[in-house]
This record gives sequence, C-alpha cells and structure tokens, in this order.
Amino acid sequence: MDFGLFTFDFTMVFDFFNQSPFSIVAQAYAVFLWIPLVTFLLRQILGEYHGMRKKRHTRQWKFVTLAIDIPQLNIQTPKAVEQLFSHLAGVFSKPDLKGKFIEGYTQKWFSFEVISIEGYIQFLVWTEAQYRDLVETAIYAQYPEAEITEVEDYTTSAPSNFPNSEYDMWAGDFVLAENPAFPIRSYEEFEHSISKDTVLKDPMGTMLESFARIGHGEQMWLQILVRPTDNSWKEIVIAKIKEFIGEDAGGGSGGSGMGFLTDNFIAKESAGLVVEAGRQIFGAVLGLGGEQSAPAEESKDKNQLKYMTPGQIKLVEAMERKIMKIGFETNIRAVYLARKEVFNPSRGVTALIGSINQFNIPSANSIVVGATAGNDKKKAEFMDAYKSRAMDASVPSYPLNIEELATVWHFPMSHVKTPLLQKAANKSAEPPAGLPVELVASSISTSQSTPGNDVTKKRIITDSGEELITDSEEYG
Repeated sequence: MDFGLFTFDFTMVFDFFNQSPFSIVAQAYAVFLWIPLVTFLLRQILGEYHGMRKKRHTRQWKFVTLAIDIPQLNIQTPKAVEQLFSHLAGVFSKPDLKGKFIEGYTQKWFSFEVISIEGYIQFLVWTEAQYRDLVETAIYAQYPEAEITEVEDYTTSAPSNFPNSEYDMWAGDFVLAENPAFPIRSYEEFEHSISKDTVLKDPMGTMLESFARIGHGEQMWLQILVRPTDNSWKEIVIAKIKEFIGEDAGGGSGGSGMGFLTDNFIAKESAGLVVEAGRQIFGAVLGLGGEQSAPAEESKDKNQLKYMTPGQIKLVEAMERKIMKIGFETNIRAVYLARKEVFNPSRGVTALIGSINQFNIPSANSIVVGATAGNDKKKAEFMDAYKSRAMDASVPSYPLNIEELATVWHFPMSHVKTPLLQKAANKSAEPPAGLPVELVASSISTSQSTPGNDVTKKRIITDSGEELITDSEEYG
C-alpha cells in the first residue's frame, strides 16, 4: 500500500502471523529483548554516576556527636521521643532531577545511639552540623532539664582493620523478618493496668540491663539510623491491607523493604511491559486473552473482612494505625567490641538480641539479625559502616514510623534502675521573686547555752535591727 512518503507491504504481516505460535513468540521476544537489557545497562550507568556525585556532595558534610544526659526525675513516656522524631521529620526535601543526578543531592539522616563502655551507658545523637540546633531544640522541647554536650566520636579509638592483635568484634545489621507493612510491638503494648493507674513496663530497662552487664575491656554499641522520607512507603502497607481483604493490590505487595520500590522497579516494569504487549498482540493466536478470566474475577468476592479471624482483623487495624504516623527509612546496627582475653559474644551479643526480641510480635513482625560479620573482611566492612553511620550498607533500609522508633530508642523513665547511666545533675533553683529580703541576707547569728541543761538560746539580729530569740535542743 502506497502512503505517498512510504510504502507498507501487508504481506509481511500476514506471513508473520501465519507462523506457528512458538515462532511468533520467539521472534517477538528477540525483537523486544533489547528493551530490558538497555534499561538495565542505563540504570547501572545512572546509578554509578549518581553514586559518584553523591560522594562528592557528602564529602563536604561535617558531623557532630551529642551526648544527652537525661534528667534525674524523668516521668516522660516514649510519647515524648515520638514527638522528637516528628520534629526531625521536617528536614525532608525531595530534589528534582537536576539536584539528584547533577548536583548529587542526598537526604541527610540522623543516628540515635546507645553505647556501653565497660558498663558505663550513654545516650548519643549523631547529626550533620547544620542540624545541631534542630536536634537540641527537639530534645529541649520535650526534656527542658536535659543536658546536651558535644563530645568526641567514641568510634575513633576503635580499630578499623581485622584481624587485630588486641581486639575482636561481633557486628550485625537488624532487619524486619516480615513484610514492612506489618508493625512491631509498640510501647503502648508494654503498659499494664493496676487498679486505676496505668504503669509502663519500660522496655528500655531490659536493654540497659544487658548493656550494664559487660565488664572491663568490653564495649557494646547500638545505632538506629533514621532518614526522613515521603509517604511512598505507605503504598507497601496499603497494598498488603488490600491483599488481606481481597482487593486488587495493584502489584505493590511484594518486596521486603524500601529497596523493592527502587532497586528492581525499572527492570520489572520493562519485562512486564514486554509480556503484556505479547499477551495483547498475540493473545488471539495463543488463547491468552484477558477476556477469558474476566468472569472468574467478577464472580470473586473482593471483600473478605467477614471471613477474617479476630487476629487477622486486629492485624489489619494495626497496619492502618502504622500509616497514620510519620515514617523514616531505618537501619539498626550493633557492634560488640572487646579485648581478646575477655571477648565473650555469648554474654554481650546474646543479651542484646534478647532485649530486642521484646519488640517482636510473632503474628505480625519481628526485628531479627539480617547480616553479620562472619570473617575478618566483613568485620572491617561493618566497622567502617558503623563509624561512617552508613545506611543501606549490607541490608536495605525499611520503614518504621515514629511510634515504632520511639519504642526501640527512648530515654528510660525514673523507675528504671541503671546505676552507671549518665544523668543530668540537679540544677540549683533561684529563690522566689516575691520572697522578703529582710530575713534572708546578711543575718547575724549568735548562740548562748545555759549551764545544766541542753537547751541553746539563739539570738538572730536581722538587717532591719529586729531581734529574734529561738530555743533549739542539742542531741548527742
């Protein structure tokens, strides 16, 4: 057929469709196979380029380590730390393509840490210097009497290469055991009702007890890396909820963390595009048309809530509560470092993992060890990742909301007894503004005693000249 500028021969099309179904599919995949391959190569090139720009951008950052001494009398529940995380979520900013790929923009993150140096426990926050005032403001807003001091990074004195002649170490990254849509145990589930009072069985007490038990030559470090993010992580939860109640999840229920949204998205979509194109074009030939499955889908009851067990309904409600609060991309990493003569992972590491198990819900989600340093090369890599507070180093980050984060990391309440936990000193209070000054300053005190008895006469002359005489008994 002649179209003026070009001529199209329809006999080629007829000849193509006159082939066997196998030949048609094979030739179609041969023609379209370059799409996922080119997409994969392009993604790798862009990833390498973005990584190079990112390193150049982050090289200019300066970090500070802040030690937080909690008040002696702390009646604040983890709800206060939940508000602290909510405050820090405001630093999130989404760059455009120029900022991401040309300027190498990277979202800054924070590290909330608990360390024990030979049983001495300290709470720390690691942050980029630009956000130091923001961190201090967020802490003082909830804990006005806390003391915040900039300290030297404690990791600088630790060895970086292994094997080491003096030290040995264990290190591990913690991950979620199930789909990140499922929540972990919240601090509200640690509350116990006694008569009319509600008492929080503070989960931090178990963790600090394990930290306090290490001895001379041992160190235990725990860091919780949090990076502000947008609400895209909630799509994972919504997809899983739809899956539970029988609705179409829209292809968003897979994966085990934040990484599944980006790592293989382009490749999967490209492959899916080829498959869908083949199904639509050659469906009539192969008998794969979508019309055949439509009646079965229409007959399926999409709402399965009435068939769900009480436990499943409770789990769906918990997932809905999870997306009602702000979320962060999260990594949890721990290091147990000790001199070789006292190195005992069965004491330090086992106690730490046991304390983290209290946040697990068997029917929902659990925090488990996802990767460990099994050899000297891995130990060096884990130590470097801990010192640099690197996210996504050995395992991809995963979403936790501010309630879950405040459950894992918060300042212990006053009833948690940890002798070596650094606390803020009591601050001296100023006298009330309306207190009369005549009887306060520059008072002259003398004393007289009468022989034969144990009563002492005290004569006090005030600034105004008034004389006061008091009796005081002496004991012993």
